[in-house]
Amino acid sequence: MRIRKKAPKPSAKRPPLYFLGYRGSAPHTDEVAALYEREYGVPLTIRHEDGSAESWQATHGPWSAHVVMPLPMSHVAEVMKQLSWEHDLMGAVAPTVASPRDMPDTVLLAARLARCLTLLSQGTAYDVITQAYVNPSDWQQRTLPSFLLDDHVSIVHDDTSQPDRVWSYTLGLSKFGLDEVEMFTGKGLPDSTAKEVLTESSGELLRAGHSPKVDATLELPLLGRTVRVKNYRTAAPAGRMLGFRELRTS
Repeated sequence: MRIRKKAPKPSAKRPPLYFLGYRGSAPHTDEVAALYEREYGVPLTIRHEDGSAESWQATHGPWSAHVVMPLPMSHVAEVMKQLSWEHDLMGAVAPTVASPRDMPDTVLLAARLARCLTLLSQGTAYDVITQAYVNPSDWQQRTLPSFLLDDHVSIVHDDTSQPDRVWSYTLGLSKFGLDEVEMFTGKGLPDSTAKEVLTESSGELLRAGHSPKVDATLELPLLGRTVRVKNYRTAAPAGRMLGFRELRTS
């Protein structure tokens, strides 16, 4: 007797990267596969879960992501109220579990799927981590090998949370299973330095594939700087509890 393996589902540690708001019928999987191949020049394999037309797994090479369209309204009614759109239905794209080495490509596949679904449905994608809304005209076309950090990680400056300091932090590293990074600078100083350090540090952490320990140092050769991890804490600036590693320049 042959045992059929079930398609991997999103891990509890890997919540949806994108919610997709749309009206009418969801795009057919044949349309998604055809658009993906036309846009990126490689085939996309799609397998439906047994007995479910709404839930399917998309695979390109060794990377895969899970799509549900539409999500049951009983599960998403509260989320729909919180989102700034007037779509009747909502879907989701989430990565399957992957090693740290494969997470950038897995996240990239999920983003490409979200783009294809947004274009086909003429709906709106919502990046759960960065809280960005992406309409069909907002997506940037990238070639297959392209990976731009700015597409997935944003830098936020908050000058209201503390009376004398500006809190600068990333949103997006948690997509890759990493802690976000943060810096605190005095008010009146330019934000550009913090942005440069956080951007370069994010790139180095993605290459390393893990979050550094407290007191560890991180070399930023493009800036000619060294940063030290001074603290770890949790905070919820975007409404979701995230881990943060505080960086200080040497």
